Amino acid sequence: MTSANLPLNFSSFEAVSILENHSTMTRFFLATLLLASAIACNTEKNDQADGKLPATEIKNPHGTEPVAGDAFPVISFDKFEHNFGQINLGEVVLYEFKVTNTGSADLIIFNAQPSCGCTVSEFPKDPIKPGQSGIIPVEYNSKGRPGHFSKTITVFANTEPNQTVLTITGMVD
Repeated sequence: MTSANLPLNFSSFEAVSILENHSTMTRFFLATLLLASAIACNTEKNDQADGKLPATEIKNPHGTEPVAGDAFPVISFDKFEHNFGQINLGEVVLYEFKVTNTGSADLIIFNAQPSCGCTVSEFPKDPIKPGQSGIIPVEYNSKGRPGHFSKTITVFANTEPNQTVLTITGMVD
């Protein structure tokens, strides 16, 4: 007898059971592999959990290298929060945050990111020299948004820390 002609020593029920166990083990293995990959990726992100970028990660859009030595920019604001008070429903209000470079190197603002689409902000595109100031205008559109509001604008710059949060608040009647 050849091996192809040998009778099988298990029932079809046992064969199905073996295949189900194999399928379950394969799924378990893939799930374990996926979990291990997720943990490895999360570990990389946690290396920057403090929100600070290493100097090699800061990209200067004006082509110069990150500031070296003792010279560094310091971002300062006239205030970090503005309350518009009572405004009418549908009204668009504007506040201009004054930003000053109190450091000893050029201040470069990369972005001013509002927390929602009802808020619009701009930022100075050119470097702010030491001792000089610029404006970050923030506009809030109250159309369809009655009640209290509190919105943030995160300013990203070549400073330590590299993020500064500004807040606007108010009450829409």
